This record gives sequence, C-alpha cells and structure tokens, in this order.
Amino acid sequence: MTGEPIEIHTKQLKGRAALSNASGRYECQQYVATEDDWPGDGEDELNTDLQTRVAPDRSRSIIAKNQSPDIPFDRSINPYRGCEHGCIYCFARPGHAWLGLSPGLDFETKLFAKHGAPELLRKELSRKGYKPRIIALGTATDPYQPIDRRLKITRRILEVLAEASHPVSIVTKSNLVLRDADILSEMAKRNLAKVYLSVTSLDRNLSRIMEPRAPTPLRRLEAIEGLAAAGIPVGVLNAPLIPAINDAEIEELLKATASAGAKSASYVLLRLPLEIKDLFEEWLEANFPDRKKRVLNLIRETRGGALYDANWGKRMKGEGHYAKLIADRFRLASKRYGLGARDWDLSVEHFQAPGRDENQLTL
Repeated sequence: MTGEPIEIHTKQLKGRAALSNASGRYECQQYVATEDDWPGDGEDELNTDLQTRVAPDRSRSIIAKNQSPDIPFDRSINPYRGCEHGCIYCFARPGHAWLGLSPGLDFETKLFAKHGAPELLRKELSRKGYKPRIIALGTATDPYQPIDRRLKITRRILEVLAEASHPVSIVTKSNLVLRDADILSEMAKRNLAKVYLSVTSLDRNLSRIMEPRAPTPLRRLEAIEGLAAAGIPVGVLNAPLIPAINDAEIEELLKATASAGAKSASYVLLRLPLEIKDLFEEWLEANFPDRKKRVLNLIRETRGGALYDANWGKRMKGEGHYAKLIADRFRLASKRYGLGARDWDLSVEHFQAPGRDENQLTL
C-alpha cells in the first residue's frame, strides 16, 4: 500500500503493455524477439510498430461451461480471443499458447473474432432441454474491446439474448457499452441484465500503462453514469488490486464510482498464473523498477510465499495479513459509500427459446 505519486519509466511500445513475445509453452522450439546492436536484417528484432490483426475464430460452440466454486456463474460467452486493451495482468493471456501464439504481444495484436457467435448462441438456446441460467459476458476478454466498435458481435449476441429473455451479466472496461444501452435498458426492466465496469485506477497515467488501449478512468465513470441513468443496474469491479501499485486508491475509487451511480462493488487480488508471472515482472522492471522488489514481496505474502496460488478459495482474494488488510479496507469503504456486494440475482422465468412460437404445439 502506497500513496506515492506514479512515475513512468516505461520502455513499452506505444499502446502495448507486454514488452516481449516469447513463444507459447506448448511449442517445441522457443523464440524470443530481441532488440540489440548486432547488425543484420532485423527479422528477429522486436517490431516497434505492431498492428492489430483480426482473424475469424472457427469455434463450433459459444457457451463455455465451468464448475469453479470461486465464481457464481456456470456459463459464459467471450466474443473474442485475445484483447486489444492489452492489460498486462490479464489472466486470459496464457490461452493464446493453445493457439500456437505468444501470451505476450501476440495476445494484444493477433485477435480472433467469433463472427458466428450470435447464430451459434441461437442454436444452443433453442436446443430441447436447455435450462436458462445467467450467462456472464466478457469473463476472459473484453466484449467491448475496440474492434467491437466495427464488428458489433457483442450487440448481436445481446439481441439474441433479449429475444430469448435470457439473463446476462456483463463485465467491461469500456464506455462502448453505452452503445447497447437501448437493449440493456429494456432487458433491465424485466431483471434480465446487469453491467459491471472494471475500474482499476483513477490515475490516468497509471491506467494508461496498466491498460494501454482501454478507455480512461473518466470515460468509465461516465459509462457508469450513463448506464445508471438508463435504468441499468451497474456495479464496479476493482480488478486487479496490485499491492503497492493501485491498492492505495481503494477508498477514493469506491467513492467516485458510487457517486457516478454504481450500486455494488467487488475486487480481485492480482493473479499471476503461467506466463503472466514473467510478463508482469518484465513490466514492473520497465515501469516501476524502484517498486519491483516490494510489489513482488507483497504478492508472495498474499500467496503463501509464491507468486501464485491456484487453489480454489484462495486464488481470487489471497491469504495472510496483507490480504486481510485489503479485504477489510474494501469492506469498510463499500459500506461507507453504500455499495453492496456483487450479486447475480437475475430472472430466468421469462426465458423462451429464440424463434419459437409460444402458440405452436411441440411434438
């Protein structure tokens, strides 16, 4: 926990968080892009002008299922693989290794779009015996990342869910969610929709180096205001909380988001599974070399001496004195500003399989 001003020592590429692009863990040979003074044709050097590329995702199903006791939903939809927001700590980064790509810069620049997601969703919701439960939208990568402004896959998914009167809970860092306020407000009238804005910092400089292509904190506060004004239940997700980086902001952040219209709040302590550990340490060295040792020591204090503990019941909040201090501060600040716990109380009673005529008899 620190109240020191943020100093930027970044060596990041403009608009990118990761500083390297090492091969995925499943590759037989490992490659690491480098920058050095050795004369050559530059083919092995780190590209300083990486462009975002989007390829089609060929998934044949769209609803992902899970049985984790740490999260209150058992199904989710992610319209994209990879995320242009580029958050260095994103726990979805290791998934790019399954595609033969790097969890580093590839994750931010080589994206996959599920163009057929709305049609796949319609098919899955129409299956005989389908039982509706809340679908969480954007649990891995952001459904409102910049490319959705053009592709509008998320809006088309919401149109199917609205037609079926199916409950949905959205997590996003983007004010682009306001584009779909017309759909969400109608769903909210029947207790079918909630939105959670992920706000990690009120400091624009810190936000920029943590989440290079995500909207500024001010834009996110404006999104909370807009959603609340449209009658859409909105909460704030302070994730991740990073010891000695953004944890000093807990009280002010909750105060600001409550003032904007948020009604609930929750947090997640920084998680560093698989390749994220090395990427995060690299990021610390580039941006906060003076704090690196302290940050890593505090993380280990909350993770039983390691940088990550994957055990259920511990991975989201950590353990130990420092983790308890964070939990107590968050609880007290939430109570002070009238923010309840994040909840998943949405209705399933209105569900009707899309495209089905309620007056038509079934065989």
